[in-house]
Amino acid sequence: MSPEREPGGAGIVRAEILVAGAVQGVGYRDFARRCAERRGVGGYAMNLEDGRVRVVVEGSRGAIEAVGGGLERGPRMARVDHVGVTWGDARGEFTGFGVRYAGRDR
Repeated sequence: MSPEREPGGAGIVRAEILVAGAVQGVGYRDFARRCAERRGVGGYAMNLEDGRVRVVVEGSRGAIEAVGGGLERGPRMARVDHVGVTWGDARGEFTGFGVRYAGRDR
């Protein structure tokens, strides 16, 4: 999981992770939720219309990197072709991790 952009500083950060491959209809969002909850990060996972899954997470960099490692493997029925991550400043908007449906990003 190589960074495409990384903010300065330490502490709580945000990452948008886009996962491409056969990642829809195989339980990938629920898998992402379990990975995030195990690492104590907040955010969400949602399917995109183009077939990718977007995972937005906030937490420590180490916890997010651990989540990213899980996302690179994915659940058993998935095939992950590419994982891209964009780092940013945390917004503090999440109290847990959820699954979003129907491409609604808000």
